[in-house]
Amino acid sequence: MVRLDSVGLRYGDGPEILRDISFHLRPGSLCFLTGPSGAGKTSLLRLLFLALKPTRGLINIFDKDVSQVNRWELPLLRRRIGVVFQEFRLLDHLTTFDNVALPLRVMGQREDSYRADVMDLLNWVGLSDQAQAYPPVLSGGEKQRAAIARAVISKPELLLADEPTGNVDPVLAKRLLHLFMELNRLGTTVFLATHDLKLVSQGKGAVLHLEKGILKAA
Repeated sequence: MVRLDSVGLRYGDGPEILRDISFHLRPGSLCFLTGPSGAGKTSLLRLLFLALKPTRGLINIFDKDVSQVNRWELPLLRRRIGVVFQEFRLLDHLTTFDNVALPLRVMGQREDSYRADVMDLLNWVGLSDQAQAYPPVLSGGEKQRAAIARAVISKPELLLADEPTGNVDPVLAKRLLHLFMELNRLGTTVFLATHDLKLVSQGKGAVLHLEKGILKAA
């Protein structure tokens, strides 16, 4: 599903942020990316989300060479990828329901076609009673669960998560991990970046370690 070969990334004329990154993700796999703050984890996820192109090396996603993808194909590929951002990125003027449904609205679907699915998903993440609440009144944990629901509402094949438990307490972090593991059990490929090694030890997946832009054996 995803393959990186000798990938390097630099911003402008600066030093390489990522160096000689090589790994692959099989369909249906669960993988943790660990490493300290500043190691390059977010930059690597941005490459996988196709928000950046590598300075060198090869990235192949869904049998597509990223360097050959044109601007018309890019949105179609991105629809197959869900992303949970560290800072949530919920829209304050939309309710929880509308934030979660946003990807479907962007795709042109009518509310009567997805209302039941959105409510089922909100119930699954424990937010059915907050469906009409706005982000400013939600707790950090509730915002994170809403962000996860939004990322998976379109049933992506690949789910990327950037420090999804960084703003919650250990109890909620464990609950969020179980959500990711359940999504993986249902067939979604999950790639989760975190510096929380206790969380990683509770999951059952491969572990990659990134340090100073270099991928090392965990």
